[in-house]
Amino acid sequence: MIETWRWFGPGDSITLEKIRQAGATGIVTSLHDVPTGEAWPLETIKSRKAMIEDAGMQWDVIESIPVHNDIKSRTGNYRELIENYKTSVRNAGAAGVTTVCYNFMPVVDWTRTNLTYQLPDKSYALRFEYSDFAAYDVFVMQRQGAENDYSSDLLNKAKARFDAMSDAERELLEKNIIAGLPGGEGSYNREGIRDTIQQFIDLGEDGLRNSLFEFLEAVIPVAEEAGVKMCIHPDDPPFSLFGLPRVVSTQQDARKILEAVPSPANGLTMCAGSYGARGDNDLIAMVNEFAERIYFVHLRNVKREDDGSFYEAAHLDGDNDMVGLVQALLKCESSLGCQIPMRPDHGHTLSDEQGKADLKPGYSYLGRLKGLAELRGLICAVSYMNAKH
Repeated sequence: MIETWRWFGPGDSITLEKIRQAGATGIVTSLHDVPTGEAWPLETIKSRKAMIEDAGMQWDVIESIPVHNDIKSRTGNYRELIENYKTSVRNAGAAGVTTVCYNFMPVVDWTRTNLTYQLPDKSYALRFEYSDFAAYDVFVMQRQGAENDYSSDLLNKAKARFDAMSDAERELLEKNIIAGLPGGEGSYNREGIRDTIQQFIDLGEDGLRNSLFEFLEAVIPVAEEAGVKMCIHPDDPPFSLFGLPRVVSTQQDARKILEAVPSPANGLTMCAGSYGARGDNDLIAMVNEFAERIYFVHLRNVKREDDGSFYEAAHLDGDNDMVGLVQALLKCESSLGCQIPMRPDHGHTLSDEQGKADLKPGYSYLGRLKGLAELRGLICAVSYMNAKH
């Protein structure tokens, strides 16, 4: 597998030099300064690619060219926005960056309630606590009808959590949920998010899926011509938030996407942490079924709880069978006839980086370096055993 690293551009405090020293050979990045919906200029892509190559690495994956909410809702000037997206894909291919990871989550991107969940070893992990999320939805944001989306037991827990929170804790919870996390597509305030949420609730799951299929029908032929592989990232977490529809959460969802536009350019990102946050997703079965259409991998582990809460465990710990998953992915590479880019997704924040002002939650240097080293060892061991047998 190609060892890659997510880099947030020239302003990232984790420099390309540090990334190369961590052992990665490929970079996963985006043009973060281009507003969502605008076309990516070819020369800008080429310039960023040259910067990465000058540092001794390759730009292996774009993560991501964001999909504007108007495309997802099919409102406003969404047709023009799709044309802009097609231009970005063409230019990416022309510049030689031929894998594009993207997502189709409406309104909120990846979501956590606690960005400094302390583990027994005193490192920090990312956590999604369902009762805290429900507390925000029902009692802070006061979304109309929100109480109908939760069980009575969860509502009771949420009320207790809300009552126990200080004003500062409520503000921090709101910031964590709707203010935007690294790599996301922007942020909202409390007033601005309500109407947008309702728009997608009214659209519904079938409507959102139809929007995705219309987007793919327009973009995938362009990707084919440009030599670009599109690989959709699953919902994170892979279940409804704020009553919003989700269409990339299960094995069946992934199957529908690939069947809707049966092109080699229409593929998947296997994010073990996102799909793995649902206990009913069999990751190894998914890799086996979709082997020829998995073009990018996020290796991350989670520890699930009965109510849907989870936290991000160490890369070789947690509820995901990482050994079995790597075995399946190496077989997947054989079917593709090439290596798949992989990155260690979300690292714990270790003591030396805790409290740093420029730290991006989930994207510490030491935590990801530790994860990459562990995964590298696992991949080498599995590859060796495969060769012996």
